[in-house]
Amino acid sequence: MANSMIGGVSNNNVLYVDYGASNHMTNHGEWFRNTKDLKTPGFVEIGDDTAHPITQIGKVPLSMQDGQTKYLKNVLHVPTITKNVVFVGQMVEQGLQVTFNPNGCFVEDMKNQGKLIAKGERNGRMFTLDVNMLEVNSMLFTYGKGAGDIGIWHKRIGHVNLQRFKQMEK
Repeated sequence: MANSMIGGVSNNNVLYVDYGASNHMTNHGEWFRNTKDLKTPGFVEIGDDTAHPITQIGKVPLSMQDGQTKYLKNVLHVPTITKNVVFVGQMVEQGLQVTFNPNGCFVEDMKNQGKLIAKGERNGRMFTLDVNMLEVNSMLFTYGKGAGDIGIWHKRIGHVNLQRFKQMEK
């Protein structure tokens, strides 16, 4: 799977903020919580007219600055796409506000007094969110898809104790 290039650095954990897409979608199956299989097979058609199968739908966590977790709902798992996309219209439907300015983009939870839950960078005419966050790292550890040594994760996540790991799992 090809990685995206942002500022000359390869990063497959970038979400592209898109106004023209129809749904949130990612190739990262390990990011999902509470997935469900589709009753009818579906496909996503991308700009080069290729169709990519949707394997599941579910929610993906976004960690807020205060340690709380907000979920992007109805995210499509499309393993064969090479870019991860969040759709502005779908975020608005979920009670989020997305604003753009020359410094980047900002996602606020309007159901929680406009609390900032994510911010992204402006790269030319594109806006991106970096989703390399504690909740995702915790899920990788918890479900055995990342490094299996709790000692490594203890160091990587700032010497978090075992109770905090369990709290991040929930």
